[in-house]
Amino acid sequence: MSTQLSIEEFSRMTHLSIKALRHYHELGLLEPDDIDRFTGYRTYTSAQIPIAQVIRRFRDLGMPLDQVRAVIDAPDIETRNKTITAYLTRVERELELTQRRVADVRSLLEGPPYSAPIEYRSIPTTRALAVREVVDVERFGEWWPTALNDLLAAAGPANDSIAGGLYPGEFFELERAEVTLFMPCEQPPALAGGRVEALEIPAVDVAVAVHEGPAEDVDRTYALIGATVAERSIGIDGPIREYYLVGYAHTDDESRHRTEVCWPVFLTANR
Repeated sequence: MSTQLSIEEFSRMTHLSIKALRHYHELGLLEPDDIDRFTGYRTYTSAQIPIAQVIRRFRDLGMPLDQVRAVIDAPDIETRNKTITAYLTRVERELELTQRRVADVRSLLEGPPYSAPIEYRSIPTTRALAVREVVDVERFGEWWPTALNDLLAAAGPANDSIAGGLYPGEFFELERAEVTLFMPCEQPPALAGGRVEALEIPAVDVAVAVHEGPAEDVDRTYALIGATVAERSIGIDGPIREYYLVGYAHTDDESRHRTEVCWPVFLTANR
């Protein structure tokens, strides 16, 4: 049998403040068992304690209130567990990313200076399939994989070319620019609409270094090449080019990813 509890008692037992309990009531997330019609005083029951504990733990994990509601209102255990599992998986991924970023900062502060071999290369004009779109930096993480999937579908399984991307300076400076993701294709197939197009990627001379690992610290390789190019005064205008030697199309293990970063330069006899 459930025991009637004052809002103060319920607050102490669940570690939810009275302010939070009133807010959850207003949202319909955790309604009191009874409200005095004259005083407006709220009372709860001991049977509501487990629900309050679940809400508090999910809020401690940062779960948005609408997702907490989805858990509480789930029509069955399977639906509830799917909602919980999806959120916990996201939290775990964010935790892994945070741990990786902490390790990266420690490496920058305590480790040896970052270095990688730099070579110089002339890249010829390339026929390709491409997706071009004006993209905000904050939306890039969502845009990139869908654009790549569209390219792979258009190119077909027989095309084993390495995908690349063109990133103009405005993308980094203004956080918004036209980005091009492309896949070399000597004989582009007929395209029936959609955002994939046949495009000619211009020739360019570049300084090249391979970035090893996840994309979020590719700035290290950018800085290494950019500084070298600036020191030698051989940089020219033009988009920075990336080639995805090993990426998500090959493995989900980001530590194994390999990206060629190509900085446009004017090649001289003495490099």
